[in-house]
Amino acid sequence: MSLLRDIQNSAIDEGSQVATLLRKCKVLAVRLGSKEFGRWVDNELNGYEDLDELPPYRVLRVRSYGHFVGYGHEVKNAPIAPSVLPEEIRDFSETSMINMPISALASLAESGSDSRDSWAPDIVRLVGGDIYENLNCVSAWKALPRASLIGIIDTVRTRILNFALEIESENPDAGEAQAKSNPIPEDKVSQVFHTYITGNVQNLATGSSNFKQTATVNSSVSDELFQNLLSAVMRASADAKVVAEVAGSIEEMRDARGTRGFNVHYQSFMSLLADHMQVFGPIVAPYLPTLAQLLS
Repeated sequence: MSLLRDIQNSAIDEGSQVATLLRKCKVLAVRLGSKEFGRWVDNELNGYEDLDELPPYRVLRVRSYGHFVGYGHEVKNAPIAPSVLPEEIRDFSETSMINMPISALASLAESGSDSRDSWAPDIVRLVGGDIYENLNCVSAWKALPRASLIGIIDTVRTRILNFALEIESENPDAGEAQAKSNPIPEDKVSQVFHTYITGNVQNLATGSSNFKQTATVNSSVSDELFQNLLSAVMRASADAKVVAEVAGSIEEMRDARGTRGFNVHYQSFMSLLADHMQVFGPIVAPYLPTLAQLLS
């Protein structure tokens, strides 16, 4: 079996280890004489030391949570709204840079549970007393859903598959060439690399820039709505556990937006709101008309 076909089959086979697949790609990179493909393979295998080289599919939008204590109260897994944080660390609280080697990433994905990206203790000390009223944050983390980690691995597989298929269409014997013999012109390999490895596969798949732009705008509007709603709720003068419960309900709505499950979480939120209307009613009232528009 040719190297290109072996790579294609391994990329398709969910049972094959992605690290092994990448080692086969390292051989292909040498035979193609492609330094940029080889560097990408090395980064995926060994981890990205330079975060400037981190590809977009390894940058996750996440939610931050914390463990809070104070005045006889303890609240675990409480959501941290970016809007209550200093502006300079808001993006940090919503972004996780996954620079670990692909084998470590695969190990986390295979664990069967979600993972965490812990905040540095210095950041926790800096803002921990300003998130919930009368509570201090003792630890904080970014939640890394297992599905998101699996998504990174699947993206690597798909990009390798697309790259190998395109290289094969240019020269079916390219994988069997002598090292650095340039079986395909260097500029063509570079073009294929940037199209299928570093390019935006999602845009190519949708085939509709108008649809993507509309979806992005809608997502931005709802992001702002939920952030403002969370910020308002978390500053309420109420029992810390109640505030955390209401904030958690808002997080559930945000995570379910655009799905049929949103309506269920919306009704649950409204029911919870009714139980504490005196405290939260005036706070959330300005957001309810826009929130209702998200119902399907």
